[in-house]
Amino acid sequence: MLNSEITKLINEQINKELYSAYLYLDMAGYYADKSLDGFENWFYIQAQEERDHAMLFRTYLLNNDEKVVLTAIAAPDSNYKDYKDPLLATLEHEKTVTASINNIYAVAYAQKDFRTMQFLDWFVKEQGEEEKNSSDLISKFELFGNDSKGLYMLNQELGARVYTAPSLVL
Repeated sequence: MLNSEITKLINEQINKELYSAYLYLDMAGYYADKSLDGFENWFYIQAQEERDHAMLFRTYLLNNDEKVVLTAIAAPDSNYKDYKDPLLATLEHEKTVTASINNIYAVAYAQKDFRTMQFLDWFVKEQGEEEKNSSDLISKFELFGNDSKGLYMLNQELGARVYTAPSLVL
């Protein structure tokens, strides 16, 4: 059994991860509507990853005999003014997710819940990668996105991204 506060926070994180999947699926739709199928692919894969993260948190709770509590998932705000807007929103969103995971880690540390801390180590590393990937994508867009040939090449690069399931062992 986990500490009740940690159980509550992980349940909240499950829903945050599912919202992330929703958000990225919405962004994939935005780019699909703009005929940027590479960008669409990148965000579709992001949605898959976030769903997988939610499932990892879910499994962790179940493996610790805790109840999973799902709540309503809010609809994403998809009022993007240009191609760069979703990229900026992604970085800000990932920073929010990082803060949430760090908060769970801090509570686990205070509770001396070393098992949860070890479980969260993978997510801490993953969030560093998520923020870097988002930041790198913004940088590439700023360098190439305003030129139609550059945008085409960046779209091609993003279209080559392939989904890889997370390697965290529970």
